[in-house]
Amino acid sequence: MKPDEAHAVIDTTKMSAGQRAAMELAEAARQASAAQPGFCGGLFMGRCDVRVMHPVPQQSEEARAAGDAFLRKLEEFLRLKVDPDEIDRTGEIPDSVLKELGTMGAFGIKIGAEHGGLGLSQTNYCRAAMLLGSWCGNLTVLLSAHQSIGVPQPLILFGTEEQKRKYLPRFARGAISAFALTETGVGSDPAHMETHAEPTPDGRDFILNGEKLWCTNVVKADVIVVMAKTPPKDGRNQITAFIVEMNTPGVEVVHRCRFMGLHALYNGVVRFTNVRVPRESILLAEGKGLRVALTTLDTGRLTVPAASAGLCKRCLRISQAWANERVQWGAPIGKHAAIADKLARMAANTFAMEAITLYTASLADADKHADFRIEAAMCKMWASERTWEIVNDAVQIRGGRGFETAASLAARGEPPVPVERFLRDIRINTILEGSSEIIRLFIAREALDPHLKLAGPALNPKLPMSQRLRVAAGAAGFYALWYPRLWLPAGAGAAGFHPALAGHLGYAARTSRRLARRLFHAIARFGPKLERQQLLLGRFVEIGAELFAMTATCARAQSLNDVEALTLADYFCRMTRLKIETLFRSARRNTDAAGYRLAQQVLAGDYEWLQDGIVR
Repeated sequence: MKPDEAHAVIDTTKMSAGQRAAMELAEAARQASAAQPGFCGGLFMGRCDVRVMHPVPQQSEEARAAGDAFLRKLEEFLRLKVDPDEIDRTGEIPDSVLKELGTMGAFGIKIGAEHGGLGLSQTNYCRAAMLLGSWCGNLTVLLSAHQSIGVPQPLILFGTEEQKRKYLPRFARGAISAFALTETGVGSDPAHMETHAEPTPDGRDFILNGEKLWCTNVVKADVIVVMAKTPPKDGRNQITAFIVEMNTPGVEVVHRCRFMGLHALYNGVVRFTNVRVPRESILLAEGKGLRVALTTLDTGRLTVPAASAGLCKRCLRISQAWANERVQWGAPIGKHAAIADKLARMAANTFAMEAITLYTASLADADKHADFRIEAAMCKMWASERTWEIVNDAVQIRGGRGFETAASLAARGEPPVPVERFLRDIRINTILEGSSEIIRLFIAREALDPHLKLAGPALNPKLPMSQRLRVAAGAAGFYALWYPRLWLPAGAGAAGFHPALAGHLGYAARTSRRLARRLFHAIARFGPKLERQQLLLGRFVEIGAELFAMTATCARAQSLNDVEALTLADYFCRMTRLKIETLFRSARRNTDAAGYRLAQQVLAGDYEWLQDGIVR
């Protein structure tokens, strides 16, 4: 389906030219990588078969051994030579730390041995991110931004052999890279990008001008990927990805940004003034930059849940110890129901987080061109939101000691438990690499895609009536068979599973069909205006994410074949089923419309009396 055909189902009548341009760019990029939807895409069409992810794909013994060897070395280095509280206090990562990380290959974890890297799998990379996430958020982000969204990953996926030979060995030795997309007025809307690159008269080079904001690692980077507008083709905007050396004349870091947490984040504003970039530095092809960005973000998003899982494990360990040690009202606080509830949810959600992350990483290992866009997006959204809850609960369990800094605790003779730092550092995770709100819209668009492909052309007034009628007939035939099946009993492929897990998987299969029906009803009810129902679509997306987490958790527990894993999975599924039912109820009965009206009144200046009594 072409972008114009998608527009027929998504209401464009009230869109500005800029909004339409943004949608055209996004549609063109996603169509380039469209493929048969994976497990998560199938959930929205009523397909939930655990056999897709069970048995859980495992690494080879050789790959696992290579990962174990690196992780042992990395763990010892972190424990003995990295002081995350000192890094937080000074806002700087010592050069000695960066140098030793480069020596051990930590900047080239996924770069192949032929280019001097470690050549480890995505699964092992995620295991490394878990380890880093449990110790130092600043190091985690530096290594992640470099390898997941910086130059190495798009080079591995899209680079020419010449580009790989030129750059990958440098990164394997410790050179740092960054990714420049966001601008002051442009976050997730590349159509309004102002950074532009114009070809020279002979066409050999491009002249790059513009400014990028919140470019992580740019303060320390040697090489970066820059997204820039290039001249339109066939009336359509073009975004192109360029590899740019930071020592090129005209490249200048004009400001280092400072944040609530991650005090040693080397994030800044970079300006390009008449920067000459050779055509050979284009990644993939001219006009394909958004595809490079979106594909790179798929694997980049996986680092967030991996590091989050590591931090959640650390919080669980801290909370477990304190809930046993701290006595109130004659018993350890872990014996009190309010704290016990937090610990149970913390343990179950951490287990689920690891399950969805390792499953999605296995998809990347099976095929570097695999389409796991929805899985990666769900992992990032679900894990970042659960992690915020878990770290917040860890602060609550620790009480005043959770709010006190590690340095202050140490100064008065108590263990320097850095839960306060964790809370500051982790807050960015629901924002970076696609905010939770944007990710919900992205997943919703993917969930609607099969319906857009079926019915879109039939509603497109630009197409000949004969073509529209043929498409309508085909769509009617599909729905005449598909929709009735959504009311039939659903199997989850759970034969051989532990009885407790099989019951939850049966619920997931039935609920997937229920979700598909409700989404179809919403399409029929709202038609082209459905894209405006962001809260409704968001609930559907959350239900899909919870079903994904349930299924992956059951698959992992069955594979581990351990009583404790089965207990965790059973509790997680019981908890999640309650949440799913709440989401379904709120999809029917809610205050969405009233809340929107109230918000518009506030925006218009009503209720200003509510702000009386504050310092103005």
